[in-house]
Amino acid sequence: MRYLLLAIAVLFSAAGTAQESVKETTTKAVEAFLYGASIGAPKAHDRFWAEELTYTSSSGERFGKDHLMSGMKDAKAKNPDNVKVWYGAEDIEVKQFGDTVVFNFTLTAEEEGKVTKYFYNTGVLVHRDGRWQAVNWNATKVP
Repeated sequence: MRYLLLAIAVLFSAAGTAQESVKETTTKAVEAFLYGASIGAPKAHDRFWAEELTYTSSSGERFGKDHLMSGMKDAKAKNPDNVKVWYGAEDIEVKQFGDTVVFNFTLTAEEEGKVTKYFYNTGVLVHRDGRWQAVNWNATKVP
């Protein structure tokens, strides 16, 4: 009986560690993307958004990756010293479903050291090719 309880405890602790690992890796992926978005790096967008992306903006528009990327065809990443708005993530919640997660967080927009805007964001991320990519994204401006 003792061995059965030990085996169950090990299974639950391993599941907890895996969950923490997924939260850590998805958080790092989103934070890396937000850094890239802050400096206007098209490569960050291309890497993060999946080809089959459905994006619903805070203004109510719905579009895919091609439309999103078309706005930055000739863009070049800015020098971080010249960035006026930095994006960040607060209140992160990750719900895992196999190789898929629902990633909820509050996106912040910081200007001159002060957060000026908040958006509730929800992304559905899938793990493929060794990275997390968003297949669905919803942004809602916090009133």
